[in-house]
Amino acid sequence: MFDEILREVPNYKTFYTVDELNDSSEQLAREFHESVELTRIGRSRNKEDILALRIGKGKKNAVLFALPHPNEPIGAMTLECFSRHLAEDERLEKLDFTWYIVKCIDPDGTRLNEGWFKGPFNPLHVAMNFYRPPNYQQIEWTFPVDYKTLHWHKPLPETRALMRLIDEAKPAFLYSLHNSFFGGVYYYVGTHCRPLYPRFRRLVENENLPLHLGQPEAPFIKKLAPAVFKAFWVGESYDHQKKYTNKDPAKTLRMGASSWEYAMRVADTFSLIVEMPYWYDSRIADTSDSDVTQRDAILHASDMALQRNKFIRQKYLEIRRKVRPSKDRKPFSDAVEYFTKRNIDYAIADKNWAMSDHSLRRRASVAQKFDSYVAQESYDLFWLGMLYRYVKGTGNRSAESEVLAQLQAWSGELNRQASLRVIPIRSLVRVQLGSALLACSYLQNAKIAKRGSRATHTQRMMQERR
Repeated sequence: MFDEILREVPNYKTFYTVDELNDSSEQLAREFHESVELTRIGRSRNKEDILALRIGKGKKNAVLFALPHPNEPIGAMTLECFSRHLAEDERLEKLDFTWYIVKCIDPDGTRLNEGWFKGPFNPLHVAMNFYRPPNYQQIEWTFPVDYKTLHWHKPLPETRALMRLIDEAKPAFLYSLHNSFFGGVYYYVGTHCRPLYPRFRRLVENENLPLHLGQPEAPFIKKLAPAVFKAFWVGESYDHQKKYTNKDPAKTLRMGASSWEYAMRVADTFSLIVEMPYWYDSRIADTSDSDVTQRDAILHASDMALQRNKFIRQKYLEIRRKVRPSKDRKPFSDAVEYFTKRNIDYAIADKNWAMSDHSLRRRASVAQKFDSYVAQESYDLFWLGMLYRYVKGTGNRSAESEVLAQLQAWSGELNRQASLRVIPIRSLVRVQLGSALLACSYLQNAKIAKRGSRATHTQRMMQERR
């Protein structure tokens, strides 16, 4: 059944806009009015409706939401496809779920990315139309939390809408749909689910996609299997920053808890994240030894991040003195201001960790070297892209030309360093959709903790870490 469903995924060529996603949901609710309900679960900061589909009448509840980071539209296409299958295919009732589907949890931020949703899908065009909010404006990382000096109790309106949905549904399954820039496919799971690891791997291999075998996103992230990691919580980020910098991590992070942390407080929820790349290079799957140590690779990535971040930060401060504040430019100034400060702290923490961890003296794999020397450097292109959007059209022609020239130079360098392949959207959707189907099938038989446990979120996390 799952194979048939995946074969029927449309051959999407572009990503849907917010309006296209909403129109499609409204059409689905009209077409299947007896089994599909469309409701407004909240409103965004710019007063846009946040819509949720409710499909099915199973005993267990599942909450699936896309665009928790508005520069990550793959998940929206996955839910676009999946919602129609759920409405049309009665065989999916065997999974015994009631589905709550939010195709776009951040409509405001998503609209700021729509300039690249129709292509061309090359790094320069994406960077020139790119937007990612600072952590304190991200739906995924603004759930309430208290941990040491970190006290976050200001969830965004969009986060509050998602909190209410989680509170109501008490989901057995939470699927937060994300994607990375390029590399390979990798997974985060809320708890051990060993039978799923080889199934996930086969799903990726069936699409001829590589697994991500480079460095994890952060040193403290626990690896469970190749390209499968334990979902991390904000306290782990806090402790890492505390250990390897001299700053109060609460001031560096400026964020709250994640959706999967919050769901654990509400119910015995199994959480899944599947990170999908837009582009990849074959070296990301090469596990043979490279010519550098892991320490050298990490130090190189940190040094380049500091060097490029210095250019972006200095140019931003120079431009800011000449640009009149405006509502249209504020998202980009907020983002550049935040990331250029945060990236310094992150790079310094990574350098200090690399110098103190003796296990990093061993050889880096080709995949790990590629991750540090190429993939990590690509992120700077997108931070610079937001600076370009900030200065573009302000009349500061010299600054605008300089930033654009640097964008083109960094993009050209990336193209010379990597043989980038644009991954078909259909393949990306099939992996995310197939992963959801596998996880829900697994949950039918998995032995999970009894609902109603009174252990606090922090207690659970501390127990796992011990």
